[in-house]
Order: sequence, then C-alpha cells, then structure tokens
Amino acid sequence: MRKTRTRWPVSTYSRVVPGASRRVLVVDDNKVIRQLIRVNLELEGIEVVTAADGAECLEVVHQVRPDLVTLDVAMPRLDGLRTAARLRSDPRTRELPLAIISACTQYEVESGLEAGVDAFLAKPFEPSELVRVVGQLIERRRCGGNGGDGGRSGGRGTGGAERAAGHAGG
Repeated sequence: MRKTRTRWPVSTYSRVVPGASRRVLVVDDNKVIRQLIRVNLELEGIEVVTAADGAECLEVVHQVRPDLVTLDVAMPRLDGLRTAARLRSDPRTRELPLAIISACTQYEVESGLEAGVDAFLAKPFEPSELVRVVGQLIERRRCGGNGGDGGRSGGRGTGGAERAAGHAGG
C-alpha cells in the first residue's frame, strides 16, 4: 500500500487501499488513537480518512463522502456530540452512520442518542470489536435498513462499558 496525502483543504490523512469499497472518516484529537483505528480498519480493507476534531470533520465530510464517521467526544474546537448533531441536521449527512469511540459518561451516551449517534464503543476498545461495529453499521446502511428504530437500541451497558447500538448479542 502506498501513502498519499489527500487534497482536502485541511491536513487530513488518507491511505489508498487497493480494492477498498468502504471509507470511514475517523475523528479524534489524539493522533495515536487515530492511527490505531486507522490501522485496524485498513487491515480489513477499509479506506480511512482522518480529522483532528469536529470542525475539521465538517470541513471535509462532503468531499470525503464516507460510509461512516467515528467521533471522539472530548475534542478542541467542536466536540463529538455537537459534531454529531450538526451532521444529523444536514440533509446531505443525515443518514450517515455515526459511532462514538470514547470513554463516555451516562450523560454523554444519552446526549449522543438524542443527537442521533448509532453506536458507542468505549475506550480502551478491542480492535475486533471496532471492526465488528464499523462493519455492522456500514452493512446496515448499504442494506438500506436501520431496524425501524434508527438503529439506536439494544447494546450492552453504558458508561465505562461498551455500548454498540443495534447490536444483538455476541
């Protein structure tokens, strides 16, 4: 695989993944976390574009046209919950699957659900769980369904534990 710099007006990262049919926009202010998520998704053949905060995400999301966006909650300039709300209020990104990957409080989970977040994954996360949640959300979007409830029910405990909305066991 060869590395390339995207031509977006901000400093995002993208790596060309031959044969990739899926693209994820990873938004986190921690470079190490962005790289961890990126590497695990690229190993699954998913193209990854990164942004350092919510403001950068909103600047590039329409050019990148991802199949899914992952968001951290605590970020400078624009946090993940406000970013999710803005993505949901835009007709062009209203149906875009959103996953929060963060150490969330119960209040943040509830706020995220109100904003339209589809899944929550607590840090630290298992790479296999990341791949599973991302794969499920992308597949649900491709099949055109969301389970009739916006894909935001089910899951496991919240707070420090993982919550993968729309997840039915396993």
